[in-house]
Amino acid sequence: MSGPVEDFRVAATADPGGCLLAVDFDGTLAGIVDDPSTAVPVDGALEVLVRAADRWGEVAVLSGRPRSFLEDRIPDPAVTLVGLYGLEVRRRGERSDHPELDRWRAEVVRAVGLAAPLLPAGVGVESKGSSLTLHYRTCPEHAPRVAEVAEQVAADTGLVVRTARMSVELHPPVEVDKGTVLGELAAGSGGPVCVAGDDRGDVPAFGVLRDLRVLGRVTLAVAVVGPETPSRLAELADVAVDGPAGVVELLDGLLG
Repeated sequence: MSGPVEDFRVAATADPGGCLLAVDFDGTLAGIVDDPSTAVPVDGALEVLVRAADRWGEVAVLSGRPRSFLEDRIPDPAVTLVGLYGLEVRRRGERSDHPELDRWRAEVVRAVGLAAPLLPAGVGVESKGSSLTLHYRTCPEHAPRVAEVAEQVAADTGLVVRTARMSVELHPPVEVDKGTVLGELAAGSGGPVCVAGDDRGDVPAFGVLRDLRVLGRVTLAVAVVGPETPSRLAELADVAVDGPAGVVELLDGLLG
């Protein structure tokens, strides 16, 4: 290793208790699959996360998935889980929700009912309890119609639209994302910070790393490269790895 990776390794070795690692789930710990419900961490991913959590100050998974989904796949309470981009959290074994979440759950239920009959066959409608995702991975020709329906449902419910990987999401209008979450986590530690991600939802977190670096923190932005990795993420990255297996290999090397 050399350059930013070696700088991070040295800093993490010198201050393991102040070290923060944040990783995405889909495309970073788990491979991308047609059926989102079948996604699981790749071989070695759970083990390396637990090893990192045992050695470093905090290890967190930041995801658009619900907390319940993440808990099923990452049960060890030593790993912080941040679901729905920050709306649902499990940290140090304690669960908490964003204070505005309850009042939007009914609108998510209504959004499911509004969207389903308007969508072409083959488009998946995934309710996450506190948000909604419309999947068109298996029928990409329907992307324009999915975007149109999402905007219509958002106008009817007050939810906001976010473009994701081969999907469109509808979220409560709450100002949280992976960047705000990472900023809060990093504020509680003074050591090095590493983020690994592969999608546009990770771009705000990479932006926070840039700001932390200006303040003198040692940071490492890891782009997990796949066929759908956005160019902006690659531009902000310090290093690129090949898929989730590359993440496992990198973390193994950092932990030694």
